[in-house]
Amino acid sequence: MELKPSRLPLTHLPISVNSATSMLPSTGSSSRWCFSLNLRSRTFFGFQFLCLETLVGLLDVAGRRPSLPMIVCCSSRDELDAVCSAVSNLQYISLASLYSDLAEADRALILETFRQTTSRWSQKLNSLSDDKCEVEEDGEKSHMIVVTDACLPLLASGESPLSAHVLINYELPTKKETYMRRMTTCSASDGILINMVVGGEVVTLKSIEESSGLVIAEMPINISEIL
Repeated sequence: MELKPSRLPLTHLPISVNSATSMLPSTGSSSRWCFSLNLRSRTFFGFQFLCLETLVGLLDVAGRRPSLPMIVCCSSRDELDAVCSAVSNLQYISLASLYSDLAEADRALILETFRQTTSRWSQKLNSLSDDKCEVEEDGEKSHMIVVTDACLPLLASGESPLSAHVLINYELPTKKETYMRRMTTCSASDGILINMVVGGEVVTLKSIEESSGLVIAEMPINISEIL
């Protein structure tokens, strides 16, 4: 029987989060903000289902922001396929994926479309009032790319970085260099980075935090607080 992630509110998911309202960036901040979303354990049956359920719950809230540019980074093609399948039914998210055997023309189109989305998002930030409208109010979908580490933008080959407002590490990379490459090629300078981690990866995350000079807080229980 196929397990399909349910669209539970984030507060109903088995995650450990603390309120970080006092640490949120002020309006106009140009600093990148990093958060961890801590799952309880990797040791029980159905861990991948738990991760996908948590991710869908997160995107069910974040994806309702019109034109919001988001990127989910995966370590493997299997993870990419699982993520794409899990979030494909979220109708207010326009979904694309970057993988190794994708035709160059298709890759270029996906990258250009995403850059146009980031441009629209920047324009919205400059023109919107304090009221945050829902996707139904202006008909504009949020836009998300799911990408493997092997297919991140190639800056050395002339590809421009993607300035996602929200970057999600679906699985924490074991190497700091991979973590930093994801951040520099995919995240806007004032963007939000969310790390999905389990107990055994907390040490790795702490090491990345210390060696990179980043400050990584636990994610607020309501993601709307940081968007």
